[in-house]
Order: sequence, then structure tokens, then C-alpha cells
Amino acid sequence: MKAFLDEDFLLDTDTAKELYHGTAERMPILDYHCHVSPREIAEDQVFHNLTQLWLGGDHYKWRLMRANGTDEKYITGDASDFEKFQAWAAALERAVGNPLYHWSHLELRRYFGYEGHLTADNAGEVWDHCSRVIGDGMHVREILRKSDVTLLCTTDDPADSLEWHEKLAADSSLETKVLPAFRPDKAVNVEKPGFIDYIDRLAKASGVPITGWESLTAALDARMDFFAAHGCKVSDHGLDNLCFLPASEAELDGILRRRLAGEPVSRQEMWQYKSALLSFFARGYARRDWAMQLHFSAQRDNNRRMFRALGPDTGYDCIGPGVNLPDLACFLSELEESGELPRTILYSLEPGDNAALVSLMGCFQGSGTAGKLQHGSAWWFNDHRLGMEAQLTNLAAGGLLGNFIGMLTDSRSFLSYTRHEYFRRILCGLLGRWVENGEFPDDRPALERLAADISYRNSVRYFGFEQYHLRGADTV
Repeated sequence: MKAFLDEDFLLDTDTAKELYHGTAERMPILDYHCHVSPREIAEDQVFHNLTQLWLGGDHYKWRLMRANGTDEKYITGDASDFEKFQAWAAALERAVGNPLYHWSHLELRRYFGYEGHLTADNAGEVWDHCSRVIGDGMHVREILRKSDVTLLCTTDDPADSLEWHEKLAADSSLETKVLPAFRPDKAVNVEKPGFIDYIDRLAKASGVPITGWESLTAALDARMDFFAAHGCKVSDHGLDNLCFLPASEAELDGILRRRLAGEPVSRQEMWQYKSALLSFFARGYARRDWAMQLHFSAQRDNNRRMFRALGPDTGYDCIGPGVNLPDLACFLSELEESGELPRTILYSLEPGDNAALVSLMGCFQGSGTAGKLQHGSAWWFNDHRLGMEAQLTNLAAGGLLGNFIGMLTDSRSFLSYTRHEYFRRILCGLLGRWVENGEFPDDRPALERLAADISYRNSVRYFGFEQYHLRGADTV
């Protein structure tokens, strides 16, 4: 019997062990998509206990606690930090097979040196052990340094001032490069109740009064220039799905003016507006040499009562219908037709979309960029061993796995960098099995290049981060 979470965790062949310990484990981390706060990095936020580190804002854990029948008081309510930790420990010991079980124990080992496993019975012992390690406080920058993160991209709204990014750029003591990423969902979601107020905020940030389509695009163009001046190289869109409906500029102007006057939009008008704005953004990204991330198939805020009580991103989202492939193909083709298709990363929460997205990507690859279109890493509800292996094997079967840009945290927690370890172990396990099954030659230089590239170096090249001379970008 193997020991729990030993040094060869998930590495089931000698080749896998050698690849991971000899190459992948040693590579730094580039986290090109996450939701951590640039302010907390700039101010070097201090965490004083495990609950602050683990449970504040982590809806992954909140969902498991609710599934364990935990009262909301101990999740998002006013219970003490230790009481919340106890409730989490009680849920975790029942989470066999869930990636959170592995992530949590990897975090206990890597950041706190705790080699045991957390249960409801030993929660006090674990709390005390970690409290001794934390001491007067665990600093954000200490975590980034210990995790060997060379560069990370936060997720920022077009109307954000980026003041914290400016402070970070001026701080020569910070070892991790922190850049903004452009996330314009609030401008795209014309049907949402807060849209009108948001457009007013966007107008103030850009200095462009927004009264119709032309002024909206002018304001957003100005904000893209602003983000570019702050080092932005990547955008992100959270899309339930895509229904591609082209419209004239006059039609778009009418839709926006009526919406700004407080009128609702029809479903057709909503998709005409969204289609046009997504196309506008994509062309802007291509001009600025940015990469575009498209996240599909999340069905959000399903529990209306709890949404009213707690708001979005609190654990009430799920996997939605699969991507509308014909319309996504039309969207990409229109951009390709005019030579304005940016580097694009496609994600879907619906795991049945994997093979279809990989095959669609192959229609738009071409000269100039290796892996111009990427199949994004398994994310959110697929962020587990089965999901990662499915994404990797589908990409390998239908494309070039060696050009894959690898893992991201997509997390609000600064301890989530163990997810990169989890991914790299799964990747090396897969490569090792292929070699030892005779499906790939035992060519160690080639295997080491694959492991290093997918773990780290491909993402440096893909996003154009060579200018920062990041550690480990050119060596195995």
C-alpha cells in the first residue's frame, strides 16, 4: 500500500517519477488567469489563521460544507474563525475522491509542514500546528515567493483605475511580476440589472460620455489602451454561451440607446449587441497582440433565494449547456476572414465539449504562432484528475499537446498554487504511462522539453512575456 500523498503521489511509473522530480517540479509558476486581489499583493496582506487563508471567499469549500448540512452561520455567517475551520474539517474528512481533499492536504504540507490528514477530531491539533507556523502572520508576498510564482495576471474590469497595479509596478522589492487582465463582462451583459449604472461608471473612467454605440466603443478602446500601457497582454470573457447574430451599426446604436433609457432588450437584441461587442473586442485584442480567453457553459446563480442573500460567486453556479459550436465557428471565421483573429483560448465547463473544441481549433491554426488557438485547461467543476486527464488526452488526440500552455489557478486564494503541482503530477503520470506502454519513445531530452514547456515555458512564449526575462523560461 502506498502512503497517503507521498513524494510520488499520482506518479505511477518510473518514467513519471523521473519526469516530475527531475523537470516539472523544478519549473517556476506563471499564473496567467486568477482572481486574487492586486491590492492585497501591493499592501502585502497578512493572514492570521487558516480560516482567513482557506475559507474567506472560497466557494469551492462552501459548497462542500453545505453538502455536509453545515449551517450557513459556519460558512458565510458570524461564527468564529475556529468554528468555521471545525465545520470545514468535518466536511473535508467525508470528501474522499474530491480534488479539494488533495488540494487541502497539499497546502497543509507545502505551506505548513503538516504531514497528517485533517479530520473533525484533530481539527484543534491542526489549527494549533498551523497557527505556530503562521506566528504573527503569513504575508501574501511570502506565499508567492515560497510558491515560486514569477508572473501572475489578475482579473480587472475596464473601469478599474489600476492604481494598485501602478503601485506594484513601482515596487522594486516585489519578486513576482503582477499584470492586469482585461475582463469586460459588465459591458457585455446588456441584459443585467446593473448595466446602466455600469456604463455610467465606464464613461467616468474613460472620460468619454456614452450615449450610443460609437461612444461606447470609443470609451472601451480608450480603456484597452490604458490597460495596454499597464502591461496587459490577456483578456478574459465569462460567457454562458454564444449566439452569433450580426447587426448593422444603426441597429446596435438603437439597441444601446433604448437600453440606456431604461427599456429592456429582447433576446435577439441581446445577442446582436453581445455578438458585435465581442467582435469589437477581439479585433482590438488582435491589434494590441493580446490573447483572448473565452470561458463558456457556466450556468450561474441558480439558487435565487441565496443569490438575493449572498450575491454572485458564493457557490450557486453549475455546469450549463454545451457550447453552441456552429455560432462559435461563425464568430471565429468572421475574425479570420478579416485577418483579426487574436490568439484565443477556449474553455468549456461542459466536459463533453472537449473533442469538439479541439477539432474546431484545428480549423483556425496557422503560421506565426504555435498553438494560436488553445484548448484551455480543465477548470472549475472539471478541475480534478479525471477532468484534467480528459482535457489532456483529447488535446493530444486531436491537436499538439506539446504546444499546450498548461495550468492556471482561476482562484481567489493565495494558497492555490498547489493546483499547479497537482496538474504537473497528472501530466507526468500521463506521459510516463505512454512511454512505458510503448506509445511514445523513451527519449529523455524530448520528454523533458515537453514537461518543462507544458508546465511553464509555453505560457511565457504564448503571452509574449519573454521581455520580463522570467526565471526558468529558457532552461529545462
